[in-house]
Amino acid sequence: MTKKYDFLIIGSGVAGMSYALKVAKAKKGKIAIICKTTLEEANTAKAPGGIASVTNLLVDNFDKHIEDTMIAGDFISDPEAVRQVVTGGPAGIKDLVQWGVNFDKKENGEFDLHREGGHSEFRILHHADDTGAEIQRGLMEAVRNNPDIDIFENHFAVEIITQHHLGIRVTRRTPDLECFGAYILNPNTGKIDTFLSKVTLMATGGTGAVYATTTNPNIATGDGIAMVHRAKGKVKDMEFVQFHPTALYNPAERHPAYLITEAMRGYGGILRLPDGQEFMQKYDKRLSLAPRDIVARAIDREMKIHGLDHVCLDVTHKDAEETKHHFPNIYAKCLSIGIDITKQYIPVVPCAHYMCGGIKVDLNAESTIHRLYAVGECSCTGLHGGNRLASNSLIEAVVYADAAAKHVLGVADAYTFNEAVPEWNDEGTMSNEERVLIAQDKLEVGQIMSNYVGIVRSDLRLRRAWTRLDLLYEETEELFKRVKATPDICELRNMINVGYLITRQALERKESRGLHYTVDYPKHAYD
Repeated sequence: MTKKYDFLIIGSGVAGMSYALKVAKAKKGKIAIICKTTLEEANTAKAPGGIASVTNLLVDNFDKHIEDTMIAGDFISDPEAVRQVVTGGPAGIKDLVQWGVNFDKKENGEFDLHREGGHSEFRILHHADDTGAEIQRGLMEAVRNNPDIDIFENHFAVEIITQHHLGIRVTRRTPDLECFGAYILNPNTGKIDTFLSKVTLMATGGTGAVYATTTNPNIATGDGIAMVHRAKGKVKDMEFVQFHPTALYNPAERHPAYLITEAMRGYGGILRLPDGQEFMQKYDKRLSLAPRDIVARAIDREMKIHGLDHVCLDVTHKDAEETKHHFPNIYAKCLSIGIDITKQYIPVVPCAHYMCGGIKVDLNAESTIHRLYAVGECSCTGLHGGNRLASNSLIEAVVYADAAAKHVLGVADAYTFNEAVPEWNDEGTMSNEERVLIAQDKLEVGQIMSNYVGIVRSDLRLRRAWTRLDLLYEETEELFKRVKATPDICELRNMINVGYLITRQALERKESRGLHYTVDYPKHAYD
């Protein structure tokens, strides 16, 4: 079956939904949002900490936020992208509030701002300790109430459509590649439908699920990045995988792991060994508020030195009622596993959290494939450089969604639907009865990535990962050609592609920079 939409959006987090609302406001055509599962399930909803923007002009300004971002990114962030996001932040916050998102305020009506690692000022807007869920809630309500937006839940994007599907040989040097839509797996029929579009937006989120333990939901398998890579679009900076320093250590709940927000360290939380010793003074003068790459490596090192499964975060010195007020969900979660955070240390461990790289886009969020845009965690705008500054991701998604919408609305009228696109051909394939193999291979990808492409790397480990991923790739592609497409095998293909990209680009970077730390090219004195 073929469907036609002027604007096709693959993904349903803050990036995809804010773009949809911007485009819908212009009344220029039909809009479709493709949701891999339900509208509620997205990386956005799992972001508890907050969203960064300069709002308190008495003490803060754009130059401070820009400098903090460049420092955290190890000075390889794109200055133009940084300035675009930082200066566009206040307008993005205004949009979110207009769409119904609530941020905590003080009694005088001003935003109740937090401070997080790497920030020189209090500039983190939040909603208790479930900010992402509140943003997701507000945007979902606005999207569902908009009659110009069709939502396709539990639909899986298999491939984007380019000249390749018209029988034209395409390579990474092919000029003027174009996207004509996407092939989408329909759960009701088990068939793959053709969604033709004038413009397509990738908003598929991150890649955390390619690791054995992650704060991301299980759906974060890097689908958009993998699809664009297969279509010969440019993917950049994949070696920069951010490991959040403080996921709750709970062996019974590894995927997704529960995130202990960075705001808790901004609140005054202190990192300690289980015996109470502080250790961050050995690594950075900013102590527990150092940027995430430094803190994660420090924790990893201390765990290895002392043979620990975790370190601890201490807020027992803070007022108990204030702690419960600021972090009600964390308090309840820890209490559910027998830890009263007002009296006991929180066991924490680094965990795969955020992809700083992704689909390379320009300041308009357009990829190297014409008519294909990417926004949010699946994109590489250049904002994050070698390491994302805490809470910059949500504001990046809103600002770049706005940039994409403005650019798209200025050019979409010149595009037409490509009626020559063939329907998906699955003739000769059989039903997939090999789910046990697929499930096992997914686990193996996670083990490979966590063991060999983690916080600390080496060329030997990376080459070992490459060899094992290559074998899985060959086996999976052979299976994919023989069976009908299902979400399971499509996810596995994408995970392998993403693991390969992270590994290859890590091998290509002959230095330790930002989140990419290799013992073959050490940089920091303490290593």
